[in-house]
Amino acid sequence: MQKSSLINLVASVSISVLATGVAISAQDKYSLQVPNGLAFSEFRGYEDWPVIAISENEGVIAAILGNPAMIGAFREGIPGNGKPFPDGAKMAKIHWIPKKQEAYPGQPTVPGAQHDVDFMVKDSKRFADSGGWGYGAFEYDAASDVFRPATTADNPPQENDAKCGYACHTVVQNRDYVFTEYGKR
Repeated sequence: MQKSSLINLVASVSISVLATGVAISAQDKYSLQVPNGLAFSEFRGYEDWPVIAISENEGVIAAILGNPAMIGAFREGIPGNGKPFPDGAKMAKIHWIPKKQEAYPGQPTVPGAQHDVDFMVKDSKRFADSGGWGYGAFEYDAASDVFRPATTADNPPQENDAKCGYACHTVVQNRDYVFTEYGKR
């Protein structure tokens, strides 16, 4: 084999190996799961769900999204009418670090780097011991573009199970454990 052919072969193999390594290292967020809890895959497509509400709390802004079952329940007056959310109702709460758009009129505050995403699903059989709701929190690292399950070291601390949000949500037990208000439209 000629020296130039050998160099080309080695270069081609090296590029193939590198490309394969990059493809393998790219994260599939839908493979993540909170240990003993919710899987990211249970919320596939959440990015396209309708907005329930927006919020700002402790230096982050959020969009709270709902699947069709959740939106339908809110439109029916739940939880204000005293009825519980139906099984299968899901919410996603995407948090961002806010940033100012200096060049825009009024210098609005808009989403900057993503901070995390939280999920809730109503399944009264699966999560009977946490008010019928399962919870999952996933921290996001913008520099590496990867998610990871939240832990007790995060703020707020998250236990590694589907009840990680239950303790906080007990203060709204009379609203079927849901803080979010569905704004008039």
